[in-house]
Amino acid sequence: MIIQVLHCPHCQGTDIVRHGKSPEGKQRYRCRQCREGRGRTFLLNYSYAGQSPEVKGQIVEMAMNASGIRDTARVLQISPQTVMSELKKRT
Repeated sequence: MIIQVLHCPHCQGTDIVRHGKSPEGKQRYRCRQCREGRGRTFLLNYSYAGQSPEVKGQIVEMAMNASGIRDTARVLQISPQTVMSELKKRT
C-alpha cells in the first residue's frame, strides 16, 4: 500500500480529503484548511490544460509581460476564450 501526501495547490496545506468524482470520472479532492473548513476542491490531473492552476498563473504572467491573447493561447496550447475569461476574473 502506497500512501501519497497531497498538498493543496492554493494554500499548500496537507489536510486533504476525497470529495467525489468529476463528470469525467476523475477523483476530486477538498482542502479542509482553505476558507475555514468549507475548502476548495481540486483534481490531481486536469483533462484540459487551461483548468490547471499552473497554466492560469502563466496566463496572468504573460499578460503582465504584454503578450497578446492569441499569442498566449498559442504558446500555452489553450483556447483564446480561456485566456479571456481568466483575465476577466483577475480584473
